[in-house]
Amino acid sequence: MSPRTIVITAILSTFLSLLLTTVAADPSWTRFRGPNGSGVALNSAPPTQITTNNLAWKISIPPGHSSPIVSGNKLFLTAFETNRLVTLAFDTRAGRLLWRRAAPEVPIEPIHDFNSPATPTPVADAERLYVYFGSYGLICYDLDGRELWTKPIPTPKNLYGSASSPILHRDLLILVLDDDANLPDSKLSRSRLVAFHKNSGELAWETPRPLHRSGWSTPVIWPHNNIKDLLVLGSGRLTAYDPATGAEKWFVTGFARETTVVPVIGRDHIYASSAMGGIAEENPDLEPLWKAMLYFDANHDQKIATNEITEHFTFPLRPEVPPTHPGFGVPVPSDPHRRAERPRTLFNNIDKNRDGIWTREEFVANLGPRPFKPWLAAIRPPDDGTTGDITDTHIAWELRRSIPELPSPIEHQDRLYLVRNGGILTCINAATGQIIYDERLNAPGQYSASPVIARDHLYLISNNGLLTVVKTGDTFQPISQHDLTDRAFVSPALDQNTIFVRTKSTLQAFRSQSSPK
Repeated sequence: MSPRTIVITAILSTFLSLLLTTVAADPSWTRFRGPNGSGVALNSAPPTQITTNNLAWKISIPPGHSSPIVSGNKLFLTAFETNRLVTLAFDTRAGRLLWRRAAPEVPIEPIHDFNSPATPTPVADAERLYVYFGSYGLICYDLDGRELWTKPIPTPKNLYGSASSPILHRDLLILVLDDDANLPDSKLSRSRLVAFHKNSGELAWETPRPLHRSGWSTPVIWPHNNIKDLLVLGSGRLTAYDPATGAEKWFVTGFARETTVVPVIGRDHIYASSAMGGIAEENPDLEPLWKAMLYFDANHDQKIATNEITEHFTFPLRPEVPPTHPGFGVPVPSDPHRRAERPRTLFNNIDKNRDGIWTREEFVANLGPRPFKPWLAAIRPPDDGTTGDITDTHIAWELRRSIPELPSPIEHQDRLYLVRNGGILTCINAATGQIIYDERLNAPGQYSASPVIARDHLYLISNNGLLTVVKTGDTFQPISQHDLTDRAFVSPALDQNTIFVRTKSTLQAFRSQSSPK
């Protein structure tokens, strides 16, 4: 090889390396949780000291639970305003409303009080914006708000309302449509995974999911060993599909009936988790549940009798929130005839002496094991082409404590971070599953928003509206905390030097003067 050839080869190699580095550090935040759902923006430098001094702008917006996304200098989100589903576009520099588009007027799907009709997050590419509403279906706009195509889709039936967001892969728009009407013994699968041609909205492929009922997780694409897997976490299992054809490839079982988090891609593993009813531990402390139960102790005798299970009774799942909160627990049926049956079915497993009374001792001793235990699994890639059930062969490690219910885990520099109700942040060695630390954030209450990482800092938002910044690494290092003065439920978005935070009624932009190195 001549010296000239060696120099040219070195230059090309350096250029290719820089190109790959740039792609890996892509700062675009064009889908739920940013680049491939990771929650990490490597090429972003928002402020780490969040204060009113770096609040670039703050505007009022209609309610909704979709996360903001960013494409260029435009920010997009959806909302539910005056009984209409709407899509909004803002200028990221000043917060100015650029356009507002209402979806076709349709009946609004039933939702839980803790959800919103506008929860799925939009996804964008360089030319188009794609929006999904469970009550309507898909709408495609150009980035200036001109409608390009629509695709009405029957509303999936589920317990809480739609939440899974669409994603893009090459020229396909992919959407999970899992449905509670998907009865196990039915030959017709209502649950399905679908892909549409993003330029036209025409169906590209459709794959039935007969073993799945409702779920709220958003899929990701897992590239490994020149293979690309489309990963969908659903009821009971994580399943990998061929994103080009929708063909099922492999699966891992053992997850909860209800799943919400996004699978997280690490250096050598995929990480998936589930936890139902706010229970983060395999063997939880039942004392807080009993104390929450005493809210319904009408005669204050420190016991619960069958006649105290009225229409206001709710079996607690999340004792850290008030009993009037919609996420507190499982209410009794509103129908009086069905409610009359509840004491017998509810008491049988706990009231061992059948006297129609729960004591603290009976409750703590006899509540029994949870049907779905919290679980975080680190899964090795089946690079050998293995198909089918890989549960017994490809799990590197597992953890059954400190598992969040709603916020997705996040991976950075071979560490996993999890934030859960009560404001507890857990750092885990991503290679071994060993817990490095488990610390309180001084920001209690529930957590719904998934954390994001930029500038080697975690940004964590509680439902009470406290935004906490923590330095990444093996040592717990809180950096700053800011009160957003409003409730907050969704994950923020990032651009080169700004973090965009959606609260219940506002959109706030905190901007740094520095740029990423």
